[in-house]
Amino acid sequence: MSISDVLDTFEFLDDWEERYKYLIDLGRKLPEMDGADKIEENRVHGCTSRVWLTHHMKDGQVIFNGESDAHIVRGLVSLLLMIYSDKTPDEIISTDAKAILNQLGLEKHLSPMRTNGLFSMMEKIKSIAATYKN
Repeated sequence: MSISDVLDTFEFLDDWEERYKYLIDLGRKLPEMDGADKIEENRVHGCTSRVWLTHHMKDGQVIFNGESDAHIVRGLVSLLLMIYSDKTPDEIISTDAKAILNQLGLEKHLSPMRTNGLFSMMEKIKSIAATYKN
């Protein structure tokens, strides 16, 4: 599934209750993260919920995995992985995820705390990409 599929589905769904259910469903489809990866080093700070991101480089692309202990946030993690994972560090750094997420209308329907957490995840992802660039 790609982010353009999500955009199409969001457009099709009638209301935000349905969109939240869809986000939760996206989160449920994320593979379970190994408990050994749920360590402080992989934690995303700035999120009210607990969020972990792991990463590795394969064939010049950064591969991200993520998880959260909150259903909607797990869906947001899934969205960010669709946007950023399997791209080169330069592509990740230049990707404007905020613009993509604005197309979904999320900025109007997330609490300020969730929005801050979302931005913290994006910052961490870009910071990780920058370390691979060097």
